[in-house]
Amino acid sequence: MSMNIFRLAGDMSHVFSIIVLLLRLRVVKNAAGISVRTHELYLLVFVTRYLDLFTTFYSFYNSFMKVLYIFTTSLVIYTIKVKEPIASTYDKAQDSFLHWKFGVAPCFIVALITYLFQAGFSINIMDLLWTFSIYLESIAILPQLIVLQRYREVENLTGNYVFFMGAYRFLYILNWIYRSYNEPYYQHHFVVYFCGVLQTLLYVDFFYYYIKSKARGGKFTLPTSR
Repeated sequence: MSMNIFRLAGDMSHVFSIIVLLLRLRVVKNAAGISVRTHELYLLVFVTRYLDLFTTFYSFYNSFMKVLYIFTTSLVIYTIKVKEPIASTYDKAQDSFLHWKFGVAPCFIVALITYLFQAGFSINIMDLLWTFSIYLESIAILPQLIVLQRYREVENLTGNYVFFMGAYRFLYILNWIYRSYNEPYYQHHFVVYFCGVLQTLLYVDFFYYYIKSKARGGKFTLPTSR
């Protein structure tokens, strides 16, 4: 994948979101309003997508970012589930989305069907898992958005963390558009496009209330679901 300003900005937004979250956990020392299940899904996304770390070298930047995503996501999970006093503040009752049943399993089934439709019955496990990771990433933020909806009042650092996660995907959409116009041999991947747009749309409601709260300078509060 070639580098451009939108891809770089997207990568930096993703990294910054994780840094903000780790900073929030370190400073506030509680996990209220944070979904560990979202990060478990993201860890599965990265592990299944970046298996090419063991087979192909693209660039130092590429390899470094892949390792960084896996390491920092693992660190978030460890911090919330193991490290005290943070672990004691994690509320499993609020973070109750059945991510394995309604996230992982359906995405794998859809990925398998998509892959078999595209490639026939000659299965390459790495390609199948890559396709699975694309589908899974599109809904990985759902547990976090559900937790925020239940808490309603969103802390500043938590809001910033989710905002930069959403900005990362939006910037990657701009990256795809830029590459399609500027790279003569750019190959379109419509599964990636669909999942990227779906993932961004999941943030629309959050973006609206986040920007509204910043403009007014008041507390960031999400409406109750009815």
